[in-house]
Amino acid sequence: MQHAVGAPLPPPHGPNQPTGSGWTPVPPPAQAQSAPPPHPPHAPGWTGPAPQHASAPPVDTTGHVRLPPGGPVPVPGPPPGTAAPDPSQATIAVLLIGPAGAGKTTVARHWADTRRVPTAHISLDDVREWVRAGFADPQSGWNEHSEAQYRLARRTCGFAARNFLANGISCILDDAVFPDRPVVGLGGWKRHVGPGLLPVVLLPGLEIVLERNAERAGNRRLSDEEVALIHGKMAGWYGSGLPIIDNSQLDVPTTARILDEVLSRSLASPPTW
Repeated sequence: MQHAVGAPLPPPHGPNQPTGSGWTPVPPPAQAQSAPPPHPPHAPGWTGPAPQHASAPPVDTTGHVRLPPGGPVPVPGPPPGTAAPDPSQATIAVLLIGPAGAGKTTVARHWADTRRVPTAHISLDDVREWVRAGFADPQSGWNEHSEAQYRLARRTCGFAARNFLANGISCILDDAVFPDRPVVGLGGWKRHVGPGLLPVVLLPGLEIVLERNAERAGNRRLSDEEVALIHGKMAGWYGSGLPIIDNSQLDVPTTARILDEVLSRSLASPPTW
């Protein structure tokens, strides 16, 4: 029987206590009543045990909802003899990889906004910039502090993704993961989220990336030299076995639709990575 939070509990049921609303206490039999102790409890000379008082269990009135714990995302795939789940309906975790200016954040946000099931977008750069005082900006030079903050941001994003997924909310994360650093990059994401993470590479042409980067402001905007260097490293994903989308001539809704098609194939036959 369920009772509203904060409502008084009903009296305990017993052999002499009706369960209806007209319940009245029934005194215990005379022989069950024990004689009072010779001294009041805790009085000088009292050596007996302290009296036990029954107390009602605490009632949580804060509105706290107990949530399932987050755990590693298992490898996706349909049970034998069944069709692959529809990516627009399934609860999945996606990692969108690409260089600065590829449109990762824009595509990821649109994809999350337009799904028919609850979906969260977790941007590594946004989480990285939660650090205000002491922020290690890689544009000022890559060092152990910026490396540590990147790793911490990835781990924080992984924790968030696992918690969302454990509670039925899909996630799409975006990050500029380099193929030549598998332990720190893709391997780190696999450790933080789980083997069921679905990586997809978004890689438009260099000219497109340079144009988009030029429209950025603040520490999100990189020099042309840095953009070209990053884009060149990202080309290493070709031949890796990961799905790659060239969105050079695609608008955001079309790219999101193609992303769904790619994820549908990944769900039917998960990539090895």
